[in-house]
Amino acid sequence: MLLTMLSVGVWSGIPVSAQEQLTTSNTYRIVSLGDSLTVGYEPGMDLNSKPYGFIDRLLEQGLYYGRTEIVNLGILGLKTGGIDQYVQAIVDERAISADDIQLGLKDPRLTVMGAEAAKAKSLIAGADVITVTIGGNDMYELVMTAGTLKPEELASRIQELFTIYTDNVTSVVNNLHSMSPDAVIVLADQYQPVPEIADKLTYPKLMAAAEQFTKHIDGLAENFNKNGITVKVAHVAKEFIGSEMTMTHILKEDIHPNQYGYEIMARIFSETIWGGYTKPVVYEADQPMGIIVSGKELKTPYKPVNVKGQNFVAIQDIVNAVGAKSAWSNKTSSATITYGDKKVVIKIGSKSINVNGTSVKMDTPAFLHKIGKEQKTYVPLAALASGLGFDVKYNAKLRTVFINP
Repeated sequence: MLLTMLSVGVWSGIPVSAQEQLTTSNTYRIVSLGDSLTVGYEPGMDLNSKPYGFIDRLLEQGLYYGRTEIVNLGILGLKTGGIDQYVQAIVDERAISADDIQLGLKDPRLTVMGAEAAKAKSLIAGADVITVTIGGNDMYELVMTAGTLKPEELASRIQELFTIYTDNVTSVVNNLHSMSPDAVIVLADQYQPVPEIADKLTYPKLMAAAEQFTKHIDGLAENFNKNGITVKVAHVAKEFIGSEMTMTHILKEDIHPNQYGYEIMARIFSETIWGGYTKPVVYEADQPMGIIVSGKELKTPYKPVNVKGQNFVAIQDIVNAVGAKSAWSNKTSSATITYGDKKVVIKIGSKSINVNGTSVKMDTPAFLHKIGKEQKTYVPLAALASGLGFDVKYNAKLRTVFINP
């Protein structure tokens, strides 16, 4: 639902607890605004379910670098005029109705998002990066009309749309910068979704328009940077050229990316933000889950095990991975782990752990697990990580836990 923090750390809309959640000083914060591409929409998607678009994948990429949180403020069907109205309401810290954002929007979450627009200001103010996908709904008319307009008419209409885009996006970027002067703003260009096989005569016109649009956004970004506003462009459009049928739902008469398309978008945004992209591994249901500690996969012969719905790991693996220290006491059958100012004592068979002298309950106790001829102490991953003050996020799609100190 709109006001619920999702399990992998992406928020849809503005959660009540967001301000309290985004308080860790070493957390990398991303706020994402824009249209259905930011939402992660695919045809037939239940908006009350969790999408798996490029924003969700962008969170995964961030977790390879450290603690990362994302707020997703995407709105279905949004045009440049609509995002301008929405961001202005955020700046003014006032509620805004769905119709005042943009007439005719059918996003069922919009009423609540507009009512809570004021809450987004502090989130944007704390952002390290702000991503924006916008313009596709403005430009979509070209898909429908490019084949019927005369060359001079098409050129004139493209310039009119560029002017609308420039005016609205300039206002949006300036407002975002006013709220978060140090944030990097990443604008996406617009891919062209119609494959050549659909209309060989119109295809070159649409490709030329998309190319002009990319050059136009690049020029805007250059001007912003000259004026002290850090703006980067995620060059998504070039990745879709010649792959429109494999990267979108165009065969279903829908222009949105499919899962492959969203993955490519995530790669481009990741490369734009961090300079690289890590291909995630999907751990199948018959395999032990994956564990990524400080950006590195935990490779060990002592595989995680699941007991009563909780994931247990060999304690020494985590200790070694994060550079903590551990000591085992045969007398008390307990392990003491120290990391920074944290000291955690875990006793075999006990349904509580001791964190800096305070007892913290667990549902399932640590146990000795025999692997070959060795006995290894296995502890609940979540309890150990939280006791040491680590950030733990589980990604159900990848069946992977990301742990960051």
